[in-house]
Amino acid sequence: MLKPVASANLDADGIAFREALVDWFRKDGRDYPWRRTSDPYAILVSEVMLQQTRLGVVLGKGYYARFLSAFPTIQALAEAEEKTLLRVWEGLGYYRRARMLQATAIAIMERHGGRFPCEDKDLLALPGIGRYTAGALRSFAFDLPSPLVDGNVMRVFSRLYDDATPIDSTEGIKRHWQRAEELLDRNHPRLFNSALMELGQRICKVGLPDCLACPVASFCRSRTPELLPVKAKATTITALEEHAVFVRDANGRILLHQEQGKRRGGLWRLPIREKAALVGAKLLHEMSYTITRYRVRLFVYESEEVTLQEGEFWVALEELEAHPMAAPYRKALGVVMG
Repeated sequence: MLKPVASANLDADGIAFREALVDWFRKDGRDYPWRRTSDPYAILVSEVMLQQTRLGVVLGKGYYARFLSAFPTIQALAEAEEKTLLRVWEGLGYYRRARMLQATAIAIMERHGGRFPCEDKDLLALPGIGRYTAGALRSFAFDLPSPLVDGNVMRVFSRLYDDATPIDSTEGIKRHWQRAEELLDRNHPRLFNSALMELGQRICKVGLPDCLACPVASFCRSRTPELLPVKAKATTITALEEHAVFVRDANGRILLHQEQGKRRGGLWRLPIREKAALVGAKLLHEMSYTITRYRVRLFVYESEEVTLQEGEFWVALEELEAHPMAAPYRKALGVVMG
C-alpha cells in the first residue's frame, strides 16, 4: 500500500484537524451504552473492562450490562462480597481488575462520600486510577479537557506523525502524551477523545488501515502506515501444561481447589496433580487457553483419588454455580460433567 503524502499541515492547522475529526464522529460515531451517560461510575466500569478485553466481548456477551445490574451504584460495588464480585466478573479474566475496581469504589465512599472527584490529583490518588483512567473520567464523565492516550491513540499518532519511535519506549510514550495535550479539543473534550479512540478502533486499525475512509487522512504524514507503530519489545509466549483431576464423591460432590495469590486468588478450579501421578488415568478432556504471555494446554483426567490437599474442598453440585471460576475451568468442568 502506497499512501499519498499529507496535503494539510497538522502542526499549523490543529483547528481544522479537530473540526474534521469531531464532525466525523458526530455523524458516524458508534452508539455504545457508556456514551449515553455521564455517570462516572458507569464510565469507570466500561474503561476498566475495556483495558484488557475486546469491545465485542464486553458488549456482545453482556458483561457490562450484567455488572451494572448486579452492582448498580458505587456503594453497591463497595459493599459487595468478593465471591459475588468475582462470580459476576467471571469470563472477563484478569481478575485483579475487579478487585481494583472495588478498591476504587471503597475509596470513593470513604474519602469523597460516594461522589467522584473530577480533579486530576484527587483521581490519581485513588487505587487503580492511572493517568489514562483519570483522563477518561475527566473527559467522558465531566467533559473536562484532559489528554488521553491508549494503544489505539498511539497507533493513530505514530501514523499521523510518521513516527517510528517504539511506542513501548519511554520516549515514545512521552511524545504521544505531549501530542495528545497539544491536539486536544478543549471545547469538546468528550467528543474529541471519543473520536480519536474510535478512529483507532475502526479506521486506523491494526495492520492495514482504511485510509480512504479516514476523516483526517489529509493530515497523515505516513506513506506506509501498515508498518506503524513500532514496538521495541516482542512478547514471548511460553507453553505450559496443567494436569487436572475430576473427582466425585459418593454424595455427588465435586473436589475443587480454591486458588491463592494476586492473579487468581479467590477463584476455584479443578485440583492440579503431577503428570507422573496420572499415568494410566482416563483422559476426559483436553483444551488450550491463553493467559497473559502463557499458552496453556489443560488436561482433565478421571480420578478416584480422595486425598485432599491444602486448599481443596468438596463442593455440592447445587453450589457450583455460585463459586467463581476462571473461564477455562468452568468450560472444562461443564464438558466432563456432561
